[in-house]
Formats: sequence, C-alpha cells, structure tokens
Amino acid sequence: MASGSSKLAVYAALVGNLAIAVTKFGAAMFTGSSAMLSEAIHSMVDTGNQGLLLYGMYRANLPADDRHPFGYGKELYFWSFVVAILIFGLGAGFSIYEGVHGVLNPTPIENAMISYVVLGLAMVFEGGASFFALRQFLAEKGDMGFFEAVRRGKDPALFTVLFEDGAAILGLMIAMVGIFLGQQLQLPWLDGAAAIAIGCVLAGVALFLAYECKTLLIGEAAEPEVVEGCRALLNGDRRVVRVASVRTMHLGPQEILLAADLDFADGLTSSEVEEATGELEMKLRENFPDVRRIYLESRNLTDQSPRSGH
Repeated sequence: MASGSSKLAVYAALVGNLAIAVTKFGAAMFTGSSAMLSEAIHSMVDTGNQGLLLYGMYRANLPADDRHPFGYGKELYFWSFVVAILIFGLGAGFSIYEGVHGVLNPTPIENAMISYVVLGLAMVFEGGASFFALRQFLAEKGDMGFFEAVRRGKDPALFTVLFEDGAAILGLMIAMVGIFLGQQLQLPWLDGAAAIAIGCVLAGVALFLAYECKTLLIGEAAEPEVVEGCRALLNGDRRVVRVASVRTMHLGPQEILLAADLDFADGLTSSEVEEATGELEMKLRENFPDVRRIYLESRNLTDQSPRSGH
C-alpha cells in the first residue's frame, strides 16, 4: 500500500497538470509553437499517469483472496511501470515526432508573448506541485542521500511524481529558451529542436523510472537494517540455536514477506516449537510493523510441519 503522503502528492500533481495541459493546448493553437504543443502533450500524459497511479493505489489496497493470497500490493508496482512506458511512448515519442516536424517544416511563432505567459504560469504551478512532492519525499527518505533514497525506495508513486514534476520544469525551461532563441535569431527551427530536447528528457526519465519499477515488480528484498533486525530478534531467542536463512520480499511499499529457516534447540517437542514460532511471529510484527507475512520453518524437527504466518 502507498503511504497517505504519496497519495496527496499524486492528487496535487493531477489537478495541477490537468489545468496546465488545457492552458498549454490553448496557447499552442494560438502560437503554432512545436515546443508548446510538446509541453501540452507532456502535461496531458502526466495527468493520465497520475490517474493510473491512483488506480494502482486503489488496487493495491484490495484485501487478499483465494486467487491472490498475498494480496494486491504489487499492483502499484505494475501501474507505476505502465506509467514509465507511457512517458516514454506517448510523452517522449510525440514530443520528438512534433520536434522533427518543426525542424523540417519550421514556421514562425505568432503571439509569442502568450507562450511566455503560459510557460511562466505553468512553471509556477509545476514548481508548487514539485515542492509538495519533494517535501513529502525528503520527510520519508531519512538520512539517505537523494538518489540513494530513490534507488532504495519502495513507494514508486512518490518518486514517480517527483521525477515527472522535475522533468516538467526542465521541459518548460527548454521550451522557453527554444521559443526565445527562435525569435531572437530568426531561426524558427529552434522551436522544433526544443521539442526534440524535451522528448529526450522525457525518454531519460522514463527509462530510469522503468528500471526502478522493474526491480520492485519482480521482487525486491527489504532494507538491510530490517533483514538484520529480524535476524537478530530471531537469534536472540534462547530456544533458537541458529538462524539458517532470512529471505524477504516487498509485496508493497509497506508490506514485507519474511521467510526464515530456524534451528531450534535439541529436546524441544513439536508443541514447544509451535509455541516458540508463534511468539516469534508476534515479536517480529511488534518490532517491524511492515513485516506482515511471516513464515518460520524448523529445520531440525522432521515431525514438525512449517509454521506459516498470515
């Protein structure tokens, strides 16, 4: 499940991008700017992406059932991956296509002042949404560096919005520079070149997000401190001789599956092992709330079936 802060960041980005997209399309019609049209498409794609992220959050919160006994937490990872593909295919693809068309068939920009006003307002709105997402991200990353927090982050909704907003601000700056230089130098093809540059920025962001979402989608382990903390807790029990292995996987941003093989002390009966595993499960959940599905298996009792958590 995604955190409440990431959901607020997505809602803020969706409202802002929808308003900006409508304004940009209007400005593109009046000015004929390729860069402005690329920016309008970019904002429209971002709006749809935020809708998909919200849908992914909704699906991730569905309870487990017979067909999906581990729940639907990875739906958020799937839809975040789809968002990355859409940024690449629609946002970057259309921007580069429109930019190439603008370079090969350049047309002078009319009513450029409209473009400057719209881009300036869009930068203010995008900056506000980006600041909100950045504030939420910084509050959750702890002592980790920025890119380390992104690489190790388990909530793709938050860093997807953050990078989308960052790409949007950079794209607005490129569009403004392209329009300005195209006018000042009397080189209208620079407007198309700016659209191509915007497409390249979007492609880079999309590839990065796709890679990060892929690692979560196929199964990423919990943070090392969580794994080692669980191992230490299990080793600290007097009835456990050795923790043979601890394996974890994120089923969602705040849902971890843990499976551990334990060597219990000789002489324990099956009922005593059953009691021990039950107590250990309870302690794990108390100390690590995100560890929600626990499977502890005794390796040295042949008559003891694995103890499965829920």
